[in-house]
Amino acid sequence: MPFWNDAMLAEAAVLINEDFRREMRRFAELVAPQASRLDSRFRSRLRARQLDSKQIKALSEVTSGAAAEIVVRGAPVEVFFEQVEYNGRRLAKLNLLPAEVMRLLAIHDTLLGTVLDAGKDSQPPVWVRSQLRVATAMSLNKAFAQVREAEAQAFYDLFRAELEAQGLAPLLRQFLVNLTRVSQAQAGRLVLFEPGTGVCIAQAEVGAEGDEPAAVTKLPAAMLRKLGRTRYILRGTPGTRAILDRRMAGKFRSFWSKPVMHKGQLAGVIQLGFSTERSWLPREVQLLDAAVDQCLLAAEKVRLMEDLATREDQVRQLSERIWQVEEEERRRISRELHDEAGQSMLFIRLQLEMLEAACGEGEIPDRLREIRDVTEKTIVEIRRVIAALSPAVLEQLGLSAALRQLTSRFRRLHPARIRLHISPKINRLPRQHEVMMYRLVQECYNNIAKHSSASAVNISLTSSDNYLELRVEDDGVGFQVEEAFEKRHSFGLPGMRERVALLGGRFVVASAPNQGTKITIQLPLERDLERETQGGAGGRLPMETKRKKPRRLSAQAPARGSKDTRNGKDSHSFNG
Repeated sequence: MPFWNDAMLAEAAVLINEDFRREMRRFAELVAPQASRLDSRFRSRLRARQLDSKQIKALSEVTSGAAAEIVVRGAPVEVFFEQVEYNGRRLAKLNLLPAEVMRLLAIHDTLLGTVLDAGKDSQPPVWVRSQLRVATAMSLNKAFAQVREAEAQAFYDLFRAELEAQGLAPLLRQFLVNLTRVSQAQAGRLVLFEPGTGVCIAQAEVGAEGDEPAAVTKLPAAMLRKLGRTRYILRGTPGTRAILDRRMAGKFRSFWSKPVMHKGQLAGVIQLGFSTERSWLPREVQLLDAAVDQCLLAAEKVRLMEDLATREDQVRQLSERIWQVEEEERRRISRELHDEAGQSMLFIRLQLEMLEAACGEGEIPDRLREIRDVTEKTIVEIRRVIAALSPAVLEQLGLSAALRQLTSRFRRLHPARIRLHISPKINRLPRQHEVMMYRLVQECYNNIAKHSSASAVNISLTSSDNYLELRVEDDGVGFQVEEAFEKRHSFGLPGMRERVALLGGRFVVASAPNQGTKITIQLPLERDLERETQGGAGGRLPMETKRKKPRRLSAQAPARGSKDTRNGKDSHSFNG
């Protein structure tokens, strides 16, 4: 709340010029002899209003009598206004409201008026007292604003530290740096315990030079009782035994010790060291209380995030291992089918051919021919299964050849017109990327065959220095993407999403009923770099839903990327 009204603001426009300085010296000569008696009467009035000694002392330093005593000693009036700012900050921290401060100073002005009225022949001009009053109010306002700004900056810094912290230890240190700065402390120590046990879970320290402090592991019950209450401690008193950092205890003259409480139990302590005997003021304690609460909440949030990141990384590693085991099992089954069942079927076919030739003409050769035909079809099917499980061409010739073979096989089984475009830049890729991309295209073909009823399919595979991009687009029946991902016991799209997440990739599905489907997949070619930029947690971004206008897809038209989001489809994006 401002200290002044419009009239006071108008008066404040008058600068402290030479006339004011001259009249202030005259004012000081008149008031100074009475200043001590004025101050005594003023303090008596303040005590009657139940103000404490710190509040009374600060108020007595910003009165007109205090200004007179400074000026009469030959000091410039600016010295008084510096004193007003200093004590104004103390008054703000002593929880006196601005309007209350001005009402209390008005008591001194009334007492001063009584003294000046007694010497009517030598009164200073009225404007001098008025301008002194306005200038004092403006200095007080500046002081209160500085305190409020410092408090706001402190909470902003705490909030920013919470946002930017990369872990619990950096968070606690930054919190402590901010608290020591706002409290004007020279050193600090922050320790968090497991509530109720005294077992240290994290700690930070700033400002204490010398050897590294002894790490706190577990504190005895007696020490926990000492740390469980807010304390102002002077060096050399028994209270210094409660200072956890013995370097601080021997170096600084005074200390603040503030417990961190969680649900009524001691969860930590913040201790600040000062080079002077600096007792705290009420608003500083309130700021420290709020900062401690914020620190505890932020620390708990960071711990939960670290735990979540660890668990997500464990899930990612487990999923990756499952995928590797799945690929190994596919290759094992493929080998066994080839070496055992495949060879057995070839032997059976050969024996049937020999029997058929030995029997000549008649009913038996016809029956044998039917059995041989079934055997031939079984051999072809086994070869198809072997190729689907572990395509030899993928290992021998690479991804491009394997996708062309897969597409050729799909064309024979499905009536849709298929357009496959593979960038000539794509040569041999890391095996993990080749297998992953092959399985993704394979799953897309399976979904198209089972659900799409598409007449045209466009597939594009391109690469750059940093990523590999697959785009699959069809003109089939489409679907509601969100419902598809929420459907229980459905593993097609969710499985593709999880596989892409394993390599830190991006997976986007855009579709709507009767409007076809578009899938865009990007896999980073530098996996370690991608993991670093993603923070290693493997989380997914929230879904992004967009609407697109319907359009028909031509089998000859090149497939478009998911950046064209204006064709009425729901588009869901997932980042691994």
